[in-house]
Amino acid sequence: MKNTTVLVSGASIAGPAIAFWLARYGCTVTVVEKAPQLRRGGQAVDFKSHTHRKVLERMGILDEILRRQTGGQSLTMIDADEKRLAVMPAEFISGEVEILRGDLSEILYDRTKDDCEYVFGDSITSLTETATGVQVTFEKSAPRTFDLVVGADGIHSNVRRLAFGPESSYVKFLGYYYALANLGIEGDGLMYNEPGRMVAIGGTKAPAFFVFGSPEVNYDRYDTDQQKAVLLRAYQGGRWRIPEMLAKVPASPDFYLDSLSQVRMDSYAKGRIVLLGDAGYGNTLGGFGSGLAIVGAYVLAGELAAAGGDHVAAFANYEEKFRRYAKVAKLGSAGPFLAPRSRLRIWLRNLTFRSKIMMAMMMKMTDDFASDIDLPEYPRPSLLAR
Repeated sequence: MKNTTVLVSGASIAGPAIAFWLARYGCTVTVVEKAPQLRRGGQAVDFKSHTHRKVLERMGILDEILRRQTGGQSLTMIDADEKRLAVMPAEFISGEVEILRGDLSEILYDRTKDDCEYVFGDSITSLTETATGVQVTFEKSAPRTFDLVVGADGIHSNVRRLAFGPESSYVKFLGYYYALANLGIEGDGLMYNEPGRMVAIGGTKAPAFFVFGSPEVNYDRYDTDQQKAVLLRAYQGGRWRIPEMLAKVPASPDFYLDSLSQVRMDSYAKGRIVLLGDAGYGNTLGGFGSGLAIVGAYVLAGELAAAGGDHVAAFANYEEKFRRYAKVAKLGSAGPFLAPRSRLRIWLRNLTFRSKIMMAMMMKMTDDFASDIDLPEYPRPSLLAR
């Protein structure tokens, strides 16, 4: 098909997923990633419903994901004296299949590294569209021209900023932050709340997991010490094991903090540039990010193949078929659920998990959202068995 040279920005999940399909449809794919190497570990991500499983099966990676899955774990909600208040079950937290983000990224990378060019430790600095392609400059590499560019570089997408405009025009701060850390603190899946803040230890999502309400904070997203300082200020005066956890934060070797934010785009594409995954429809901790990335990559690549590489038609069809499915990313924020801002709201949230009826309703709603798309049948890639 035409438009055969494609630059993909981002090598986490969405990027390698679209690279997988495009390479098998005959495209020449380059993936550029700002990090110096593939990111290992990280929080767990999950897949829900037959829709997610069907795409993973068509990619030929479901068995490997099942082999490396974490298994999921329930979280017991406790008070400061460790009295049990409720249980958030594993099937609600972890979906049907849960796997560490780094492990999933590695699986996707292993399936694409021989068919695609990966450039680590570099980043796009400008995108200039012409009648025949996109001229791209990089921080380190020489300028190149590609037929198409895919922004699969997360909620703080560099491609979106360069092609569509500043982040502030498309990303809404939702009033909360979250942090992941490895603090070497043992616990058996425990979750503790105070108004406006939550901590969890021993779960499969992360060794230590924090969510807290806050006004928007100005800090350098690439400065871990600044991130740690934000967390330490937010949890001052906390009870339970919070003082113990805060004491270990400065020395934590694996630490990440970011806002809970939501991406709002009127269109996923502009000319020869298109957004995929969190870059186009992200909602931090919304619970559907990995599924939207995998299914979105399948649909986007499939539409390009069905249109013979005609990006105008393909991008329009991708948007038409996918926007309704991606609506789940617009359904509010996980912050008030994980870290309610009053003791009454904490009590009401806990009550939800003590009700079998409420739990059944939430599980059905989750499955409905994850399945709300009729997966198209696209041309079968001739190299799929490779």
